[in-house]
Amino acid sequence: MRILGIDPGLATIGYALVDKETNHFEVLEYGVIKTSADKSDVERLEIIHRNIEALIKEFEPEEMAVEELFFNKNVKTAIVVGQARGVILLAGSQAGIKVAEYTPLQIKQAVVGYGRADKMQVQQMVKSLLNLSEIPRPDDAADALAISICHGHVYSAHSGWEERL
Repeated sequence: MRILGIDPGLATIGYALVDKETNHFEVLEYGVIKTSADKSDVERLEIIHRNIEALIKEFEPEEMAVEELFFNKNVKTAIVVGQARGVILLAGSQAGIKVAEYTPLQIKQAVVGYGRADKMQVQQMVKSLLNLSEIPRPDDAADALAISICHGHVYSAHSGWEERL
């Protein structure tokens, strides 16, 4: 199964492409999509959508996993991240791939085994589980890898997960 993991945002969007076969993960690519603050929000959303479409076209993932929006004290930030999530989810839906969403708590639980793990614990486990020589950078890309791992574990545990969504 090929998974596209996405850590959504407006300025920086983490992405990871991972193949999972039985209990083995293989990293194909990871990185970030950046949008410039000197562009309008609409232009930034278009850039995000185009880049997600390009990743889907190039790597042909079967599934997409996206982090759910967590509560944010800054309402404006929550709204623009929600809009970015919307164009990301739309790109997956338009491509006809299955899309799953996970909370930060679910991701930490799946990767570390503890829902209140700190960022460094998650990054160390990502490095270990994916047999990487170092912790992936930047943080948004490491988060996208964690989201991919989470989906791989959840999918394995619930082989009919799409029926529940």
